[in-house]
Amino acid sequence: MIQQINFVPGDTVRVHQKIQEIDKGKEKTRIQIFQGTVLGIRGRGVNKTFMVRKVVGDVAVERIYALFSPNIDKVELKEHSKKKVRRAKLYYLRKNR
Repeated sequence: MIQQINFVPGDTVRVHQKIQEIDKGKEKTRIQIFQGTVLGIRGRGVNKTFMVRKVVGDVAVERIYALFSPNIDKVELKEHSKKKVRRAKLYYLRKNR
């Protein structure tokens, strides 16, 4: 669970998410890393969510994460955006690919 946000839309982040797997009756927990660009942050308080977009080849994948989810281990800030971002939601990035 994350306590505070240290990123803004346009930044590149790595989200470490806990995944539970059941294999032959045994429960295993592993960490899956999703790296992409933050498209937007919405909500307030406990309902705060953020959207991350990643492009692999010609396919784009977007995920929405709840900020206070117990399944999120940590969020690393990889890099700030190189350009100044003047929008709160970067939905225009969807049209580029």
